[in-house]
Amino acid sequence: YLAEYLKSVTNISGQLISFMLILFGGANIVGNIIAGKLLTKNAIKTVVVFPFALGVVYIILFFVGQFTWPMAILTLVWGIFAGIGTNINQYWISSAAPEAPDFANGLFLSSVNLGTTIGTAVGGLFISGMGTQYVVLVGILSLVLSVLFILPRRYMQRPISQLSK
Repeated sequence: YLAEYLKSVTNISGQLISFMLILFGGANIVGNIIAGKLLTKNAIKTVVVFPFALGVVYIILFFVGQFTWPMAILTLVWGIFAGIGTNINQYWISSAAPEAPDFANGLFLSSVNLGTTIGTAVGGLFISGMGTQYVVLVGILSLVLSVLFILPRRYMQRPISQLSK
């Protein structure tokens, strides 16, 4: 819904929307590189901090999405975070089943498709019920759900020596 958001909330031209989508895609590539470095340095911290950092982007987006220049900057930042998020998702799923990498990769692809389908459907409901500007709330709700799944897994991955404490 980024193109629709840029059209109806930010009120920019089709040509500028195309540029912003290219900007978003290019920023994804940068995010992939950053994600590799972050996950190598401290994977668990990266996974836990990510939803909160992306949440800040969504909150800012909600309040300044109608302004062209802030939206351009946020599109760049958001694109970087999208690249980081994709890598985190793949890391998180593959690290859960290191002995079955083909299964983990298939599960990753299935989860991405399922997430896209559910996110698009819920986003459409928000847009039809409240307006395009409120589609950002779907992202925030998704982040809340992600934290509800990340924290228990993080707890379960603690070393046995820490579980008895």
